[in-house]
Amino acid sequence: MSITARNRQITIYGIALAALIILLKWAELRYILVDRQLETYAGIIAVIFTLLGVWLALKLRKPKVETLIVERQIFAPDGSAFVLNERELKRINMSKRELEVLKLMAEGLSNREIAESLFVSLNTIKTHTAQIFEKLEVKRRTQAVDMGKKLSLIP
Repeated sequence: MSITARNRQITIYGIALAALIILLKWAELRYILVDRQLETYAGIIAVIFTLLGVWLALKLRKPKVETLIVERQIFAPDGSAFVLNERELKRINMSKRELEVLKLMAEGLSNREIAESLFVSLNTIKTHTAQIFEKLEVKRRTQAVDMGKKLSLIP
């Protein structure tokens, strides 16, 4: 026998042994899967849910919107520069007392506190408040204060 024939015989023998080992391992794996089917599937499901949990945690940890902080100087209007809009006051037909009540609302006083500061009854303040809401076409105190500022009725 020559060296090349012998090398060829060794190579074929090695490939046959490798194929036999692969076949045996495959058969062993099939036996294990059939014998331990419940544990195998439970393990596969556990790995899938673990990977899903890690992926979800990484996804939720990242913010979707980047916060951008902008600093700029804002000039607030000076209280002494306020000019009452007389034309708008006449257009909506608001009395001086209702204007006083609106100013006190803007300061954050309650109906009871407004009544005490103006020396009138609580019912009178409630009536004035209802008339202010009707004239400014609003439903809440905050809306009334906002509308009064927009119309230049209060500073």
